[in-house]
Amino acid sequence: MGLIAVTAGGGVFLPAAALVAPASPYAGLALFESGAGVCAITPEATEGPFYFDPKLERTDITGGKKGIGLNVRLQIVDPACRPLAGARVDIWHCDAQGHYSGYPGQGDGQDIDTSGQNFLRGWQKTDESGIVSFATIYPGWYHGRTTHIHFKVFPDDKSVMTGQMFFPDSLSDDIFTKIAPYNDRPGKRDTLNVRDGIARRAGPLSQAAVREAADAYQALLVVAVKSG
Repeated sequence: MGLIAVTAGGGVFLPAAALVAPASPYAGLALFESGAGVCAITPEATEGPFYFDPKLERTDITGGKKGIGLNVRLQIVDPACRPLAGARVDIWHCDAQGHYSGYPGQGDGQDIDTSGQNFLRGWQKTDESGIVSFATIYPGWYHGRTTHIHFKVFPDDKSVMTGQMFFPDSLSDDIFTKIAPYNDRPGKRDTLNVRDGIARRAGPLSQAAVREAADAYQALLVVAVKSG
């Protein structure tokens, strides 16, 4: 399967000057509307080593983790940009310290064990407009990767696609250097979007545009999936 991402979104806590315009050529497109036109297909992104199914259908995946609030909204559509209702969407990402839930060997020293935990993971099924919305926190970073959120889309029982969404480096840098608990860890992230091979291969259509909202950042990704 393939994917296309059309992005827009929002946030709070930092001045608007910290935000950058989305790189997506679809940035001016009217989002969350059917009949938007033909959606181009781009390659999938790797699943990564930290996926598992937490069997948790939930809208709030925070799991008690502290950080800047983030509302992630995904709309799943077909290549003609028609919404797909009833598609399952999973998302997962690391916390402010760069730790994933459910695995040993986390952290800069690879000495943190989060086995048995399921923070910052969950799934939902899309509504009639093809939309899911997750309440979470802004993802942190870990060595060798830029800031990102993983997702899987199951448009039906026989198909699945895997992708990642990425965030403006300027916003991430401001959060990581100025706001706790992100700035509680030593060191500085070593990989920006331009140096992340997965982000480069995913291309600009996987870049989330982010803006300020009332009580949390918001990020929007419209993902077109195609079987075969």
